[in-house]
Amino acid sequence: MSRMARVYVPAISLRGRGHLHYTCLFRSASVFAAILIFLLAACGYHTAGHTNAIPQDVRTIAIPAFVNQTHTYKIEQMLTAAVVREIVTRTNYHVISEAGDDADATLRGTVLSTYTTPLTYDSTTGRAASVLVVIAMNVSFKDKEGKTLYQNPSYLFREQYEVSRDPNNFFEEDTPAMQRLSRDFAQTLVSNILEGF
Repeated sequence: MSRMARVYVPAISLRGRGHLHYTCLFRSASVFAAILIFLLAACGYHTAGHTNAIPQDVRTIAIPAFVNQTHTYKIEQMLTAAVVREIVTRTNYHVISEAGDDADATLRGTVLSTYTTPLTYDSTTGRAASVLVVIAMNVSFKDKEGKTLYQNPSYLFREQYEVSRDPNNFFEEDTPAMQRLSRDFAQTLVSNILEGF
């Protein structure tokens, strides 16, 4: 009986201390979480559209259709549309399609080159199983006085896609791959312009 008392009494006291210990830990964690939330709100995680390097007087951006110096059909249209969509989605700038007096700044792009190269081959047929598409771009962003706000003469973007085993559908994945590449290009370009890189 006394042995049970010796085991039972410390157990109660340990539980009591443990309860207090966990309560203190819980309160400390709650306070820490509250401070962390406050600091995050104060410092702020901002998207590129909120902390941009574009001058404040720029409100309207002209994005004329990009120039295509390659033989890739309509690639300039896909790239231009993707950039317009990205700016409209991520910012409050008014976007127009023609450069002129109405634009505070103009974004121009030139598709310099596009090429594809096989990455893997089908061991059965010997035909390409996946292909890499690479696009090189020249991009400039200038205000209405002609001052360069951003420029990158050598944008390089890559996209890989699988090739259909059916010879009649060899290029069926070509357009979706170009669309994915256009989206990636637009996201990177707009981030770089807004953040001043």
